[in-house]
Amino acid sequence: MASADGGAYSYSLTVFSPSGKLVQIEHALAAVSQGTTSLGIKASNGIVIATEKKSSSILIDDSMIEKVATICPNIGIVYSGLGPDFRLLVAKARKSAQAYWKIYNEYPPTKVLTQDIATIMQQATHSGGVRPYGVSLLVAGWDINRGPSLYQVDPSGSYWAWKASAIGKNMVNAKTFLEKRYNDDISLEDAIHTALLTLKEGFEGHMTEKTIEIGVVTVPSEADLEAGKIEGTGRAKATFRKLTEEEVRDYLAM
Repeated sequence: MASADGGAYSYSLTVFSPSGKLVQIEHALAAVSQGTTSLGIKASNGIVIATEKKSSSILIDDSMIEKVATICPNIGIVYSGLGPDFRLLVAKARKSAQAYWKIYNEYPPTKVLTQDIATIMQQATHSGGVRPYGVSLLVAGWDINRGPSLYQVDPSGSYWAWKASAIGKNMVNAKTFLEKRYNDDISLEDAIHTALLTLKEGFEGHMTEKTIEIGVVTVPSEADLEAGKIEGTGRAKATFRKLTEEEVRDYLAM
């Protein structure tokens, strides 16, 4: 085999290079770094996830592009990287959430679902006939044990909890901007404005409700929780939702 990190090691999924790297994972991370910027911010009363949503042609129907997805009523997800890989992981995550519901009659805590997604992604790094997923994910959710939680999952299957994070082509600058702006007492409203300002720092062109997608996690009230117990869902209404284009337009106008 070649003695450098490239060469024959580039074609092997399960063989470490002399420097201790799995080169295919490095390639997957390169795919993530070429994707549009996505970010997440944990606020004192919720979480916001946001992303750029750009089409490669004016002939494409923008309404068919989805970068923020709902996994279950309390968890949402956003990605940077390869769209087809994201859609496959969303389908698997939804299946996992439904399986949890069937057993426990409630949707999974955010950490549990994140671990399931991370396991799926990690299995693709050492199995024959497959390649690593070319996406990084930000998973945002609320559960009664941990409250609002934000996790990042990378192609290797590694995951971490974050107060604020960014992925994609403008990741470094976005994280630097978030480090300057973030504080533990930030409200959800301020977090949404901070997310838009962060995206604007590296945005090419004009930001509109058509080119930005936002999802928010809200913390339910005690009354909501009690109503949810009566309904048997653990919550009276979904704690995660995507903002409408009208709502995004209003935030951009502020």
